[in-house]
Amino acid sequence: MDWIIAIAALFHLFASPFTKVEESFNMQATHDVLYHGTDIYKYDHLEFPGVVPRTFVGPLILSSFSWPVVFLLEIFGVSKIYSQYTVRIILGGFVLIAWRNLRKQIQKSFGKDVAIWFTFITASQFHFVYYLSRTLPNIFALIFALFSYSYWLQQRHKLMLISSGIGVFIFRSELCLLLGPMLLYDLSMRRIHIAKFLTYAIPVGILCLGTTMVVDSFFWNRLIWPEGEVYPLLWYWYSCLPRALGLSFSLRKYGHDPRIKSFYITRTSLCQSLLLLTPQRTTIHYLCPLFNLAAARACQFFWTTRLKSTSRKVFAIASALHIVGNLIFTSLFLSISSHNYPGGVAMQKFHQIIPPNSTVYLHIDNYATQTGVTRFTQLNPNWKYNKTENLKAGGKEIRSFTHILVEAKAKYAYNLKHYTTSHKILDHIEAFSHLHFNYMNFPPVKIRVKPAIYILENKIKEDIDWSFIQSNLEHSDGREILTSVENENLIKENDTKMPTSFPSNGSTIEELQDFHQKIV
Repeated sequence: MDWIIAIAALFHLFASPFTKVEESFNMQATHDVLYHGTDIYKYDHLEFPGVVPRTFVGPLILSSFSWPVVFLLEIFGVSKIYSQYTVRIILGGFVLIAWRNLRKQIQKSFGKDVAIWFTFITASQFHFVYYLSRTLPNIFALIFALFSYSYWLQQRHKLMLISSGIGVFIFRSELCLLLGPMLLYDLSMRRIHIAKFLTYAIPVGILCLGTTMVVDSFFWNRLIWPEGEVYPLLWYWYSCLPRALGLSFSLRKYGHDPRIKSFYITRTSLCQSLLLLTPQRTTIHYLCPLFNLAAARACQFFWTTRLKSTSRKVFAIASALHIVGNLIFTSLFLSISSHNYPGGVAMQKFHQIIPPNSTVYLHIDNYATQTGVTRFTQLNPNWKYNKTENLKAGGKEIRSFTHILVEAKAKYAYNLKHYTTSHKILDHIEAFSHLHFNYMNFPPVKIRVKPAIYILENKIKEDIDWSFIQSNLEHSDGREILTSVENENLIKENDTKMPTSFPSNGSTIEELQDFHQKIV
């Protein structure tokens, strides 16, 4: 039944294909490994390093598995955005392999019925399935967390230490707060001896630490251990967990199988430490499978004992209906999320409305960058894309671009007043605004959107910085075609010295150079 999770994950991916700022490092790094190889000075992270450094180990693995498909897509001239789909599908595949391994072990340990409920509960929820293909550091760590859960249930401590070590030392050090109590529990119960534990743990730690330091010191151009540099309390309990788990959250405490109790007790102690010390919503990914196991055991118990009493029958019906409730919540959350990436949609729209042979120098503002823009969305190799932050609105620098993507909530918003005379609006992109409730209609909830990003074109060609043209015109055969925009700009450079004939559309580099000689 694992195909149910796979289909649900693909549906979420295609409904919301773009990424946000939290995912940007791994997505940009994977792009750069695929398209720039060892030429790290072209990599995005050196120009925009972000708040904290992240490891390149994940992007290296992801790009290695993505490369054959990306290579074929390039041969057939398929848009680069589908390479981003490929990367996400492969990452999701890794997570699904780890999840399937856990599901199979749950079936062995707790029975087929619990595994079925576990599958349906997971598929019906929003959070886990929505994020499993997203290039968050936590998702890379999630793969090894899932394997660790499975190995813990099997009491295969050596494999658990290996998977835990990779997750903690390379991807997310916070994972030790989740997996550590599980190992300490086994040590206290004498399931594993301290000497044997150290025999496994020390070499694994050294190997993982050495791997990440060697790889990342190369890409960051300095000696570095990324996870060594990374580092509302009740918000998880009253907001994040209920939204992530849906109605299944209320069933977690009823899954009182003795084997689940130990799993649940070690998780609870760790969970409180984890949530108190690392208040980030992304840490919830590790906890969803553990809560879902308890909920699945509760559902299985109520369903198999539904004929014993009226109350059990009520709970059994509620167990089945809560899956439907989860699906309703998931549909709503997915619909909202699909409207939360105006930057990615703006880039998609921009490439649709601007002819591909145009000369383009595009500035992408910070809001667009954080809501969907990646290097995979920069589809035209002959255009120049710029993400420089903190440019003064309406200033000389921002006016040097042919086009800009700018955040604004309305056509006459203050953000756009600086461009009233100099730019024209080509289009705008809307994003999620709020939910509107009307219980007289069906469905009673509607999603409202509002303008978020405007696509502007510079009307004053004299303000544009055309120095980027020459680098864009470099071509293997030296015969790159020029556009009317370039020629128009060159014509205006010196009206008093203009020759009687001018380059036309389709002029070549040699003709342009001859034209320059005549007007200088």
